[in-house]
Amino acid sequence: MEPPTSSRLNSRKRRKEGSGPNGAAELDGIPPKMSRRSFGLREPAPFSDEVEIDYSKPYIRVTYEEAVRGTPLDRPVRVYADGIFDLFHSGHARALMQAKNLFPNTYLIVGVCSDELTHNFKGFTVMNENERYDAVQHCRYVDEVVRNAPWTLTPEFLAEHRIDFVAHDDIPYSSAGSDDVYKHIKEAGMFAPTQRTEGISTSDIITRIVRDYDVYARRNLQRGYTAKELNVSFINEKKYHLQERVDKVKKRVKDVEEKSKEFVQKVEEKSIDLIQKWEEKSREFIGNFLEMFGPEGALKHMLKEGKGRMLQAISPKQSPSSSPTHDRSPSPSFRWPFSTKTPPASPANRSRNESAVTYDISEDEED
Repeated sequence: MEPPTSSRLNSRKRRKEGSGPNGAAELDGIPPKMSRRSFGLREPAPFSDEVEIDYSKPYIRVTYEEAVRGTPLDRPVRVYADGIFDLFHSGHARALMQAKNLFPNTYLIVGVCSDELTHNFKGFTVMNENERYDAVQHCRYVDEVVRNAPWTLTPEFLAEHRIDFVAHDDIPYSSAGSDDVYKHIKEAGMFAPTQRTEGISTSDIITRIVRDYDVYARRNLQRGYTAKELNVSFINEKKYHLQERVDKVKKRVKDVEEKSKEFVQKVEEKSIDLIQKWEEKSREFIGNFLEMFGPEGALKHMLKEGKGRMLQAISPKQSPSSSPTHDRSPSPSFRWPFSTKTPPASPANRSRNESAVTYDISEDEED
């Protein structure tokens, strides 16, 4: 069922041609804001037998065009969605969210089938009906919950709850001898399709539990459940306990291996750092050694310079041969009065002048 194209324009928004997801028209700009009557946002949704309905007003269904356009606050579009809702998960919540957002002003009624109907037409459930009722009650998108909902919707049921549209995924639902239990709803123009969430369902969750049964049985035994509560035999109970101990030992061994690997890795990193530092220091040491003791090192120049100084100190350079030579004249001597001989030399010069001048005291005395 395709929604009609709207051409109404205003200054704030324009309704686009065609339809958006789940049959709702898309809007440009800011969508119309209308307050929703929703008990589920602050407290659990009430059951249908706890809600009073004013039957004095006639039940007149709204058309799809009117629902998309928006209804008055006191006349929300009453949308009905039903299901088993076993192991309530995000796929259920997303479907109800889509149903709640089909129209601007929506009152969502959710029907939950009883255990008897479900076991007869679909199969055994994990959660009992009271648990499933309670789970749906606490979904924020739900305004009202119908307990013991019918498997096939009758005109009497639709009129009793004043339902305008029925929301469900568009995949034909074959059950109770029918190829599609929603066929008559679709023919009446009351069907509003939603999208399934791929990758999650109650059957998928049960499949995971069955596939990993041993893991969950051991998990619950470890948490204090008895083998009788889990319907586990005595032999399997001992087997699970033994497996638990073996897994603990494996985990300890694995932890030790990981720690040893980390230790070895740290040692290797430190050894690499030490080797790199040693190589750097060795290169620096070799460079300094060559600068000091190499063929053209500083030590060779120092030795050459020291050798030259020693040779110069030992054998100083002689005067040039071309320079004139002068005979050293004797220093003037002081003559004693009335004496023809030189005075006595000082002790320091006596030894030096012994060979040149001889002082004769006896001659002086005689003179």
